[in-house]
Amino acid sequence: MDFKATKLVLIALVISGSLFGQKANQQQLNANQIIGLIKKNVTCPWSAQTVDTFKSGNPDDVVTGVAVCMFANMDVLKQAVANKCNLIIAHEPTFYNHLDETKTLEDDAVFQDKLKFINNNKLIVWRFHDHIHRTNPDGIYMGMIEKLGWRNNQTDSSMIRFRFEKQKLADFISRLKVTFPGSSFRVVGNPDMIVTNVALSVGASGADSHRKLLEEKNIDLLLVGEAPEWETYQYAYDAQLQGKNKAVIFLGHAVSEAAGMNYCARWLKGFLPQHINIKFIESGPSFTTY
Repeated sequence: MDFKATKLVLIALVISGSLFGQKANQQQLNANQIIGLIKKNVTCPWSAQTVDTFKSGNPDDVVTGVAVCMFANMDVLKQAVANKCNLIIAHEPTFYNHLDETKTLEDDAVFQDKLKFINNNKLIVWRFHDHIHRTNPDGIYMGMIEKLGWRNNQTDSSMIRFRFEKQKLADFISRLKVTFPGSSFRVVGNPDMIVTNVALSVGASGADSHRKLLEEKNIDLLLVGEAPEWETYQYAYDAQLQGKNKAVIFLGHAVSEAAGMNYCARWLKGFLPQHINIKFIESGPSFTTY
């Protein structure tokens, strides 16, 4: 073999070795390491008391792909398997209560079947709720504002207050229906009232938070996720009956935050290795309206 041929063989071996080394490195990233990178990239301190923990699966397993979602429901889990994503990052609980406590569910058939599917497919479920809200900017609000197209309507840096041209509440709702086709909203307020200043409060931030925003003199309309009917609903209804220019639109919890997890998937792509498949999976509505 002449020198030129030998050189080509050596180059090929180096390239092959390099690619093999890259592949080997890619295979070594497990779920614990992925979550470690997330912890490094949020701007807030990581709290010891948090719901952002692993809910099932082996965190030491190699990650084949990441599925980001609002709810890790059965449909999302099946789509994750189909897309070869074994790490599920969900914003809300997987096992039907805030802390994902399963002691009372041990004999429950729905829980058993869900856990069986997770285990049989070696899925790893991790919740990302507290710290995506606490990081700056709040990832859920970022995604929601992008979805709504309200960036230019912000009146401050809070991502809560917005200003629009004067319009009737009914017209404002019609525009929301375009943004969220197929969704149904609950509305408290006079359809003919004039809306200019709007506050956004996603998820279930609580009646105290809702009331404080509605108490602000300039706020006409509050856009929220959900609330018990005896709290924000009744406060807003009394305000309407008193002739105050106040209204609330209840989008539903999932609708008010899902766009934030879509943003989360894009955020993850900014610092996770490029070879990792990261996919946002829409959870879809959990109920039907008639």
